[in-house]
Amino acid sequence: MEIRFQRLDKSSFNERSLDGFERRQTVRACWRRQNGAWALVRLAYEEGWNLPERRAIAADIARRMAAELSAFGAFHGDQLIGFITVSHALFGRSARYAQLACFQVSAPFRRQGVGRQLFALAAQEARSLGADKLYISSCSAVETLSAYRALGCTAASEINARLAAEEPYDVPLEYSL
Repeated sequence: MEIRFQRLDKSSFNERSLDGFERRQTVRACWRRQNGAWALVRLAYEEGWNLPERRAIAADIARRMAAELSAFGAFHGDQLIGFITVSHALFGRSARYAQLACFQVSAPFRRQGVGRQLFALAAQEARSLGADKLYISSCSAVETLSAYRALGCTAASEINARLAAEEPYDVPLEYSL
């Protein structure tokens, strides 16, 4: 299977680019903060994006590309099968963080190295922006955190208060560049 990776721009990404994308995840357990410590909690649900959600997300990315964030995609033929975005705004007191804003691989293409290659492109981009670390506000599902840990991510040494308030159940991670 031949997969092509490239920087996304207006000619390769628009509000309909995610129409065929399969964003789905079956969650059985999540990490939650309880009494000041992380605890694994049984919590079963299905997560996914319907067509209006995919189009809204794609439109937001397309609007913000270049000026506010960098985006990279993985293509199988003409089909977008994975994408990742890195915010241009650096933050942090102890390090210069660049936020890994969105990272998705379409369900049929997971566990084939697509995510690892996209993550490498994001890390390279963050370095070129002057960042020391990538900051990830990760979904707390066991599978998602396992995937980030396999990429070398660790608990964030500094918490972005705005992102934590926006997504209180997310787990803050970082990746040293």
